Amino acid sequence: MQASQTTVDPAEIAKFEAMAAEWWDPKGKFKPLHMLNPCRLDYITSQIAAEFNRDLNETAPFSGLRILDIGCGGGLLSEPMARLGAEVTGADAAERNLPVARLHAEQSGLDIDYRHTTAEAMAAAGEQFDVVLNMEVVEHVADPLSYLTACQQLLKPNGLHLCSTINRNPKSFAMAIVGAEFVMRWLPVGTHEWNKFITPDELCDLIQKAGLTPVDRTGFVFNPIAWTWSLSSRDLSVNYVTASIKK
Repeated sequence: MQASQTTVDPAEIAKFEAMAAEWWDPKGKFKPLHMLNPCRLDYITSQIAAEFNRDLNETAPFSGLRILDIGCGGGLLSEPMARLGAEVTGADAAERNLPVARLHAEQSGLDIDYRHTTAEAMAAAGEQFDVVLNMEVVEHVADPLSYLTACQQLLKPNGLHLCSTINRNPKSFAMAIVGAEFVMRWLPVGTHEWNKFITPDELCDLIQKAGLTPVDRTGFVFNPIAWTWSLSSRDLSVNYVTASIKK
């Protein structure tokens, strides 16, 4: 199956372009991602290290690995990957995110290849990577299967695909939409659409149809008392992440 020309949803892109300037403000509109980021990075780094036999105690454990951060936003994941020694490409369909990401990387002394493009365009150009980070994007695209197919095409053989999203159930509606958008005001109202959320079984099926082999799925769990996120192999009820391999 070939990836379609684009799965970009213009309405979704407009939402994130409107918030572009706030990417690196830990108290701004992307506060939820800043809070979640240590937990995401814990999962991402451990999966990459295990798949490519890297020692995270080394100075640049991801040296020699080419990593794509698709839907990179302001670079909250791209920058840590670059600090770990990887050759990083950050791609985003929202053009206004890229100057923010480039400026912050420059100020941080990091060399990251940020591009205003899509997964489909990069796949059509024959680009390939050791790792594709596909975090909190699939619930915003117009055609998840075509999008995941493009991500599969962007991987080298034995490459690693990490994909996180939000489950679709009453709890996720209460927490990710009512709680995050209306009660806590962490996100602008309308950032997420509940009917675009994807259950773990649905995502696993889509990943397999895209030509990837799922190897793990883990929950990101928020503790409102401790005000922290943690990883859980059992609780995938709201936020969760999957790992899959291109064989």
